[in-house]
Amino acid sequence: MKIMIRGLSRLTTEQQIITLLEPYGLVHYFHLVMDPNTKNSKGFGFAFMPNPTQAKAAIKSLNGIEVDGQKIRVKKAEEKKVEAKKAEQNDNDQ
Repeated sequence: MKIMIRGLSRLTTEQQIITLLEPYGLVHYFHLVMDPNTKNSKGFGFAFMPNPTQAKAAIKSLNGIEVDGQKIRVKKAEEKKVEAKKAEQNDNDQ
């Protein structure tokens, strides 16, 4: 399950978020979104946890906690419309 984490401090690192998520289960990755011009964090990122039950437990436990002085928001990431259309088109092609 893909998870979106928002409200991160510009100082929070990818490793800090992975460390927060790992007690709930396997974390395939966490990608912190960076501004291409300034190379600074945009304050949000995406994680992938393959086990939905574990991902939901992480979301429930971590949403609203404080990390580096910022209250973070954790939720299931919504699929982009483009990705959803591609998946649907691939299903129709088969």
